[in-house]
Amino acid sequence: MDVLTKLEVLADAAKYDASCASSGAPKRDSVGRAGLGASTGAGICHSFTPDGRCVSLLKILLTNFCLYDCQYCINRRSSNVPRARFAPKEVVDLTLDFYRRNYIDGLFLSSGIIRSADYTMEQLVQVARSLREEHCFRGYIHLKTIPDADPKLIAQAGIYADRLSVNIELPTETGLVRLAPEKSSHTIKRAMGSIRLAQEEAEGEARDDARRGKAKAAPSRYGNGQGTAPVPSVDAPASRSPAGQSTQMIVGADDANDRTILQTAQTLYGAYKLKRVYYSAFSPIPDSPTALPAKAPPLMREHRLYQADFLMRGYGFQAEELFQEDGDLPLDIDPKLGWALAHRETFPVDLNRAPQRIIARVPGIGMRNAQRIVELRRLRAVRYQDLIRLRCAMDKVKPFVIVRDYRPAVAESPSEQLRRALAPPPEQLSLL
Repeated sequence: MDVLTKLEVLADAAKYDASCASSGAPKRDSVGRAGLGASTGAGICHSFTPDGRCVSLLKILLTNFCLYDCQYCINRRSSNVPRARFAPKEVVDLTLDFYRRNYIDGLFLSSGIIRSADYTMEQLVQVARSLREEHCFRGYIHLKTIPDADPKLIAQAGIYADRLSVNIELPTETGLVRLAPEKSSHTIKRAMGSIRLAQEEAEGEARDDARRGKAKAAPSRYGNGQGTAPVPSVDAPASRSPAGQSTQMIVGADDANDRTILQTAQTLYGAYKLKRVYYSAFSPIPDSPTALPAKAPPLMREHRLYQADFLMRGYGFQAEELFQEDGDLPLDIDPKLGWALAHRETFPVDLNRAPQRIIARVPGIGMRNAQRIVELRRLRAVRYQDLIRLRCAMDKVKPFVIVRDYRPAVAESPSEQLRRALAPPPEQLSLL
């Protein structure tokens, strides 16, 4: 099988990983016509850096052969899909070739399990080590780790990768036992714990060195380009996966509701200091087992989970606060508006008196604008036009705030009436 065919198979197999999102550009190319370039380059996806830049990554699997038979996975052992496998050197060459052509800024590499967890993890590490040490590759590298692999191999991956991730797969232990009995939540969480421990040790030693007023000579992540750089010891503390770790949870493959999903995410954030939990709506796969639902969950459910996750990470909400009686988030309104409608006793909020954390809980006002409002009122009273100038979402803001020259007329309106007024109008379904 040639490299291009492998790339098509293994890039397509990697598309189910939601850790970075592909763009929705239309398909076009320059075959048989003037110009150059194509929008359908296999394996290239887009991701966002912490400073907001959109970068392109080569997103592929090392192989889609797999020893495991997870029922929700297109690449499971019993699945009848075309199979392919890259040699580590082929992935290295592809990454460098794409990078030199300015197609990509980094690599996102995952894999099915071949031969054993340790063997597969060694192959992944080999790719990252070759890029860093032999070719001085300074681009972004994200490695999906194999939870059952030796913790020393996972620690070694952290030396070369910017970010590591371990998929939690499903929100509950029960779901994992039923749909992926060959995997264990214990080993998954053990891998997350080992990554967190390595990061904390590295950070602690860096702080100690800073206190002593000297910079410790860290093992190079990039070698000298001639393959002669010393291999960093796995015990070395230098820069372990500096972009942190993340995980992915499949939504809708089992019967876990949104409350359970967000409680699991909250536990993972607290216990393992994850940077992100990604939610991937289950996608029905060909010849899927009967234990799986025949239909995908609404994409809006995935969207609401991301909104709720953002409220937990950025606004200090606890998962339990976002639910009332039902175990699922409402699909017609966002979770912050849902919380506000369920807690009318908190509103209207006087923006000239309330603490910043309460202002940030007003629908239509984000963290940045909450800070701006607090800064503004140190100089003068906040007025209605100030909120417009700050580009707050006024339709949502108006029923929930008081300012110097404005008090909502609907402050006493029933929550159901407000909900009908603020929810987007229903759309006619397409016949096609």
